[in-house]
Amino acid sequence: MLTKLKKKVQAMLTTEAKAAHKIGLTPNMVSGIGIILAFLSAFAYAEWQTHLLYLLLATILLLFSGFCDALDGILARLYHETTVFGGFLDSLLDRYADAVVYAGIIVGGLCDSVWGLAALIGSVLVSYSRARAEAAGIKMESVGIAERAERIIILSIASITAIFWQPKTAMNAGIILLAILSNLTVLQRSLHVYKELKKKP
Repeated sequence: MLTKLKKKVQAMLTTEAKAAHKIGLTPNMVSGIGIILAFLSAFAYAEWQTHLLYLLLATILLLFSGFCDALDGILARLYHETTVFGGFLDSLLDRYADAVVYAGIIVGGLCDSVWGLAALIGSVLVSYSRARAEAAGIKMESVGIAERAERIIILSIASITAIFWQPKTAMNAGIILLAILSNLTVLQRSLHVYKELKKKP
């Protein structure tokens, strides 16, 4: 849903990509930094009861992880470093990032475990459905209401709200919304694939 906005943001990040290249960062290195930040975010979510500001830290780390996800692709395209393995690694690490953050939230007791697992499964299947569809030659970009960018934004809003008002209630509401929207996205993508395949001889 935010794909068009994402492209505009990516165009604005050219300066940051050039700076990253200047200090010797490669797309795969940026992807690696992103997954490390995601693990640190998950740890902060899991340990939020130590101090409420851990939720703020978790949110900041999550957003920076998402920033790295955007930056690695720009860096690869800008300096012609796109490779099949790089694309595979980026996609793989994104799935780990999503899963570990949801796991941190569940372990931290910030949401009902059933809803947490539903959100985690939905998140993974959103990406899987795109990969399988594109392997069949069907474009999936911008198909669905909750792609990765939307999910990060929803989770960040829920996290910030949780700092100021009933942490478990706010986070659980966000997770429930993510569980519903991500699985709805899987359904949307499944229907899209079905319609596209029917057009083919």
